[in-house]
Amino acid sequence: MSKNIAVIFAGGTGIRMNSISRPKQFIEFNGKPIIIHTLEIFENHPQIDGIIVVCLESWIDFLNQQLEYFHIKKVVSVVSGGPTGQESIYNGLVRTDELFGDDVIVLIHDGVRPLITAQTITDNIETVTKYGNCITCIPAVEPFVVQHADGSLDIPPRKDSLITRAPQSFILRDILGAHKKAKAENRMDFVDSCMMMDYYGHKLHTVIGPFENIKITTPTDFFLFRAFVTVRENQQLFGF
Repeated sequence: MSKNIAVIFAGGTGIRMNSISRPKQFIEFNGKPIIIHTLEIFENHPQIDGIIVVCLESWIDFLNQQLEYFHIKKVVSVVSGGPTGQESIYNGLVRTDELFGDDVIVLIHDGVRPLITAQTITDNIETVTKYGNCITCIPAVEPFVVQHADGSLDIPPRKDSLITRAPQSFILRDILGAHKKAKAENRMDFVDSCMMMDYYGHKLHTVIGPFENIKITTPTDFFLFRAFVTVRENQQLFGF
């Protein structure tokens, strides 16, 4: 049976968060860094066999201290990030290949998406097992505009539109092969893994995840995160 490995990207510097003292993934909420909130969901999921974290090199020691303090046991390696997000993810995938081989399922997730649910992780694993890949999405709640280089616009029907989130999950040999092609072609401008896989001809499959699975990038995102946590706590306490 194939192993399921989470590759958690925590390599950003958090410029848009305007945090002076530490990167956004290490900002604390309820006594623990955001990255730990995220890792705990994967740590507690019974189908996750291991976790690789890609981290800013200067914060690796601090992260290792936090992993020990909060008893995160499934992290098998922390690797240094690269100058771009694409290169950082590549570093994590290469380390996964070294430790587990290229036939494992990898779930690529942002360290600053702490509201991922166990059900979404399960859905990703099941979809990759069946179809070979899985992109977590949410339905578009407003129309969006695609502007082309010549200034013309496309407005896809909202009912046909999805917004990508994370995890984005693949068989390791497929996504690692796409990264190697990109490096060989000096294509370092892919925004995320699904864009890269689509570019190299892979048919992609989707699951719908929770709307609250936001990426904490700005102060507004952090306030939304706190509000979503409050809603979840009230649902547990009062059943609504």
